Amino acid sequence: MAKRKNDNSSISDVLKEIMQSNKLQPGIDQVAVKEAWRNLMGNGVNSYTQDVMLKNNTLYVALTSSVLRQELSYGKEKIIKMINEELRRDVVKDVVLR
Repeated sequence: MAKRKNDNSSISDVLKEIMQSNKLQPGIDQVAVKEAWRNLMGNGVNSYTQDVMLKNNTLYVALTSSVLRQELSYGKEKIIKMINEELRRDVVKDVVLR
């Protein structure tokens, strides 16, 4: 049997190490951003949202309403700020509305 190191690491530290070594953070960020969008935008915007995708710190949002797309384009900086505050770190740097 392999010997285990007992260095009294916290569970949080062990999970962070596992996430870093297996490069899981981008996938977790993808899920967290989708959930943050759903929570922050509400039912009105969500009913017109087809897809939310995070790629290279850019949030891509596919909308079915051109009017809503135009209205949201005026508040891109606010959307970025709200989502990053919800996630408690800078994940989103830009928003592309399609």
